[in-house]
Amino acid sequence: MSHLRSILPYFRPYRRGLLFGLVLVVVSNIFTVAAPWLLRLAIDALEDPGIDHTTLLTYALLIVGAALLGGAARYGMRELLNGISRRVECDLRADFFSHLLRLDASFYGSHRTGDIMSLATNDTLAVRQATGPAIMYAVNTTVISLFTLTLMVWISPRLTLLALIPMILLPPAVLFFGRIIHERFQTIQEQFSTLSTQVQENLTGLRLVRAYGQEEDQARRFDAMNREYMDRNLHLVRAQGAFHPLLGLFTGTAMVIVLWVGGSEVMAGAISVGDFVAFIFYLNLLIWPMIALGWVVNLFQRGEASMGRILRIMHTEPDVVPEGGRSIGEGFRGAIEFRDVSFRYPDTEREVLQNLSFRVEPGETIAIVGPTGAGKSTLISLLPRLYDPTRGMILLDDVPLPEYTPGALRRLMGIVPQDTFLFSETLEANVGLGLEGEADGEAYEEADAGSASTEPDPRVVRASEIAQLHDQVEAFPRGYRTYLGERGINLSGGQKQRATLARALARDPRILVMDDALSAVDTQTEARILSELRETMRSRTAFLISHRVTAVMNADRILVLDEGRLVEQGTHDELLSRDGVYATLLRRQLLEQELSGEAPAGGDSPATAGV
Repeated sequence: MSHLRSILPYFRPYRRGLLFGLVLVVVSNIFTVAAPWLLRLAIDALEDPGIDHTTLLTYALLIVGAALLGGAARYGMRELLNGISRRVECDLRADFFSHLLRLDASFYGSHRTGDIMSLATNDTLAVRQATGPAIMYAVNTTVISLFTLTLMVWISPRLTLLALIPMILLPPAVLFFGRIIHERFQTIQEQFSTLSTQVQENLTGLRLVRAYGQEEDQARRFDAMNREYMDRNLHLVRAQGAFHPLLGLFTGTAMVIVLWVGGSEVMAGAISVGDFVAFIFYLNLLIWPMIALGWVVNLFQRGEASMGRILRIMHTEPDVVPEGGRSIGEGFRGAIEFRDVSFRYPDTEREVLQNLSFRVEPGETIAIVGPTGAGKSTLISLLPRLYDPTRGMILLDDVPLPEYTPGALRRLMGIVPQDTFLFSETLEANVGLGLEGEADGEAYEEADAGSASTEPDPRVVRASEIAQLHDQVEAFPRGYRTYLGERGINLSGGQKQRATLARALARDPRILVMDDALSAVDTQTEARILSELRETMRSRTAFLISHRVTAVMNADRILVLDEGRLVEQGTHDELLSRDGVYATLLRRQLLEQELSGEAPAGGDSPATAGV
């Protein structure tokens, strides 16, 4: 149980309640074993010629009182110990989620979402059962066994020894079945992760599944995975099904021995009838702990397997770690420099970026262009330290990025990723993500209840205006209080991109990073957005990736990447005059626009000069 030892620190805040709960376990068992002893005294008292109804009533009330007090103590122990296990589960899940937020992109590139979801739900539940009910019943089994065995020996040592003979095989049986249960439960959890991934991917990509008519194929795949999950559970059920009858065989054999030998001792006058009846009760009390022992072992084995899976993630350290605690003060300027930067993704050999060196001055707008796979998105992913360079370094205001705290660094930036992502929340909550002092949950609840008193955050409105989204939002029935479906499914592609852009602008970033952020927006809307952005970002550093020349032609400088190398840089006119990679890309784009019948925004423009 080496993995389950890791849960012990989670009990520290609740150690008083845990101690009191364990005391109640002992108290409840004292009253449990007291009832058969009182019954023994009552039965033996019947042989006294002078017994009266008052004596019988006294014994009866004592038995009832023992049952009531034992029941109250049992309720208290369940309330305390199971309640503490729920709190431990909550704390463990919170720590697990917090750790997930610390892990970087390389971790999520090698782990499936379904696996992680299974760990955060199914596995934490298994750990709770091992640290709550299993511990409670393990202690209960130990205490009741000690009490009952002591009283059984008190009544008849010989009869107790004979009754325990069938139990000799119990420990090896428990160890054998425990190992089988552990192994089979682990395979069940692995298959559950696969099943969760299948469901999550299909729900997320439901439009794509329908568009390609793959409903039946996906249903067949799910049915095969589901049946495999069922088969693995049935393997576990077979092991459990054999385990419990085996325990019943041992205890049943013990009962037969007691009836035969104990009955003989009563007839011989070695023990009284009351002793024999009490012994039968104590043997029954001992049978339940023996059966519960198998269930406890099962829970511990499941919890051990699940805690091992959780610890593998908890012990995973992010590849991107802060090397210093430098904060970003008022003197921040926004100069960025790449010095001989190369990068390859974890567990791969190909260098996506090779020996990049360039400097971006404060307030400069840099466009990055190049063919598909040139490394454009990878380059800008290094800025917020989603990854660190394999070689070389990146400096911000002449300080290496690892010396800044990651939180301080990322608060400077507004990131507009290539793949848009919106939460299943209100539009205002999505655009205002990360704003300091944003409206709290109560404001959203008021809006949800129909209150119109809460106006949207002015920063959210202004950002939406720049992103050319505000007018469309105003036309929604609930405006900025409109709830979005999963990943913003009730918005068009262009609206999702503009909402993502507004989210980046709302926090007033000192550095703006846009990765092909306007690809789903028509050229006229794109022109209006870029015009607004030029005014807004005049004193801020900006990086812009786009396949449209209209989006990059007015940048202060254009970097041209090809196969991970910086092959050209300069202004739009300078690059056209060189007739290199940039000019070739431009001619190809103009040809594609001509073939598709799409005209550049504003008709002829300097973008076509000299081409």
